[in-house]
Amino acid sequence: MADLMMMPKLGFDMAEGVLVRWAKSEGESVKKGELLAEIETDKATVEVESTFSGTIRQQLVTEGAIVPVGDPIAVIANADEEVNLDELLSASGTKAAPPAPAEPAAPAEAAAEASVPASSSDLPVEPDAGYPGGVKASPLARRIADENGINLLEVSGTGSGGRITKKDVQAYLDAGPPAAPAVPSIAPPALVRPLEPRPDQAVPLTKLRQAIGRRMTDSKQNFPHFYVTHEFDMGPAMALRKQINATLEEDGIKISVNDFILRAVALSLHEYPNLNAYLSGDQVIQHGHVNIGVAVAVEGGLLTVVCPDADFKSLSQISVEVREKATRAREGKVRPDDIEGSTFTISNLGMFDVEDFIAIINPPEAAILAVGSVREMAVVEDGEITIGQRMKATISVDHRVSDGAEAAQYLQALARYLEEPLRLMV
Repeated sequence: MADLMMMPKLGFDMAEGVLVRWAKSEGESVKKGELLAEIETDKATVEVESTFSGTIRQQLVTEGAIVPVGDPIAVIANADEEVNLDELLSASGTKAAPPAPAEPAAPAEAAAEASVPASSSDLPVEPDAGYPGGVKASPLARRIADENGINLLEVSGTGSGGRITKKDVQAYLDAGPPAAPAVPSIAPPALVRPLEPRPDQAVPLTKLRQAIGRRMTDSKQNFPHFYVTHEFDMGPAMALRKQINATLEEDGIKISVNDFILRAVALSLHEYPNLNAYLSGDQVIQHGHVNIGVAVAVEGGLLTVVCPDADFKSLSQISVEVREKATRAREGKVRPDDIEGSTFTISNLGMFDVEDFIAIINPPEAAILAVGSVREMAVVEDGEITIGQRMKATISVDHRVSDGAEAAQYLQALARYLEEPLRLMV
């Protein structure tokens, strides 16, 4: 039986996506769960798996096409099956998504194009004020170019409408940049040199930055936040972490402080399900699953990768899973289930030597935990000054769902797990 593969919804606020690349060609076989295409959303470029098994009989959109969520992108059927596309689309109540429209050229441009030989496709693209930096390029291509100091105006785009892709930037890197003109020798600078002021520069917001802006504005305007901070004694947890990592060293697994926090947060939410929830009308919906989101810094913003059912996973399982998903997020290769379904989020800036901070709730969740650094400091124990390891964490809570007393009690429960870390092992 023939099936239609639709543009998936890869986020609760996603309305459309760009089909960046087909991983399978027409006529190729594909299995359910196998990589089919790469879709660019306003958050990331996501690897999308096929929801059907069979042969790709027809690709309904071209690479670079902007496709609304729910529109068909491909027909998958048996290799010898007779497929009537019109009937298939009619039965599903949809219509084929249009290919990416070519940008009309001005008359003078059209005449110039007619006089240019076919090899002109190898020339660098012309600036276009409608795109960041004047160049049509995928987010991943921009990131690779930025990392390698490449001016995208010097790169030829082979994507739809001259769009520069990762493949184009890689080809430019492999070929090497054009030789720079000889620069005359300059006398060494003086020991003290006045700095020249930098000119103002307009930097367009990326799609990811725009999405973050919309979500955080909505959260701060419509979620009445309140904040509670607690200081944790991390000495026992740091000592246990050292022992665990020495044991797991041969397996190539290294437990981070964040892994301890993630499991402790998940177990504590069992006692306070009201914080593992969201508001729906005049009801608080308490989630049955504890899916912990972890904020990951990526090019141009943040993504939240999700560790589902973290309360049922060991520290080593959490470590491996979160590290793999964070790596895919930074490389722009996230999968849909990497970033969807969180019920409570952790934002950890401890690696940046941050003492404490507050975070904005990730809608539609009821709370988020902001975690600072583990610091050595002078502490008083039994009337004596000694060296201890302390960490501050602040929970931000939706006041429509909970109150300060419950948030404080939750942090006390979290402290029991972090300060008696053997509880995390059973």
